[in-house]
Amino acid sequence: MINKLLETNAAPVVEDGCCQPLVIIISPTRELAIQIFEQAKKFAYGSYIKTVVAYGGTSVGYQRNHVQLGCHILVATPGRLNDFVRRRFVSFASVKFFVLDEADRMLDMGFLPNVEEMLGDGTMVATGDRQTLMFSATFPEEIQHLAGKFLNNYVFVAVGIVGSASTDVEQVFHEVTRFKKREKLIEMLKEGVGEKTVVFVETKRNADFLATLLSENDIKTTSIHGDRLQREREQALWDFKKGICNILVATGVAARGLDIEGIQHVINYDLPKSIDEYVHRIGRTGRVGNRGKATSFFDPEQDGNLAGSLAKILKQAGQDAPDWLGKGGFSGGGGSDRFGGRDIRGGDFGKGSNTIVTQAEEAEEEW
Repeated sequence: MINKLLETNAAPVVEDGCCQPLVIIISPTRELAIQIFEQAKKFAYGSYIKTVVAYGGTSVGYQRNHVQLGCHILVATPGRLNDFVRRRFVSFASVKFFVLDEADRMLDMGFLPNVEEMLGDGTMVATGDRQTLMFSATFPEEIQHLAGKFLNNYVFVAVGIVGSASTDVEQVFHEVTRFKKREKLIEMLKEGVGEKTVVFVETKRNADFLATLLSENDIKTTSIHGDRLQREREQALWDFKKGICNILVATGVAARGLDIEGIQHVINYDLPKSIDEYVHRIGRTGRVGNRGKATSFFDPEQDGNLAGSLAKILKQAGQDAPDWLGKGGFSGGGGSDRFGGRDIRGGDFGKGSNTIVTQAEEAEEEW
């Protein structure tokens, strides 16, 4: 996209205080929006391409001032972007590229009405006059139907095996009941002192509680979740990235899509409710050809419905499932159909005329 912008040699368009970006990138979370913005700035460094970011939880006036100075690329969260469009700070009249990142999470978080509002806005250019792109680690049927609605004769590109775990991640499971988890976590973290570790929990309250508990046990820890102030979330990520705290306790929503270099260990203190979320979580480690480890606490009373799917994920990654997981007689766990392992318009990948399958190069591809 940046190369295309450079070919046009276009200046940012601002009419009556209303910015008309050429590229709009939508992200479901603030942290991911900031991350994309920072990467876009790096790629455009030394050129005339101007990039701006807009997200909730911070000053409207500050971001509005930056937007109204004009930009080529606008990275934004759905709510803040729609607010700016309604106030006529932003227009879609010049959009050449419209990008939805983490499309499945966008749907899960209830942002579909926001996206529909954007694409139905009176200033939005026609489908044939813009390129619309959707990115996601999973493409269940709901997302593909969404693509059919928003995209014109789209091409479905699959990199690697959709919905599978990386073989560079060693997956370990411990059968731990709910009230034994804290003791087990402290024991593990003290054994792995110095490892950059993300601990996933299901609730915001538990994120704060665990971070406090670990800190009281002399384990430097910070936390990130949706109820923390934006400046607190940014500070937590900064402390974790810089090694001030080697442990980050996070909810799945807050950490979705984040690319933090050097994460060695992911711990599912609470397993998620869906197998695709499990794959997303453990994908925070073992990136760019590096080895990683993912440890999960399996509570038979809470997680039994995931057993079959977890065993299948292990098998696909060439790893053995514990006997109690693979043969424990737990209910549920059908498999990975929700990942979207086929193009619903043309059968399995490779059989439709608009389907492209590529194998990821282990040392270079970002997952």
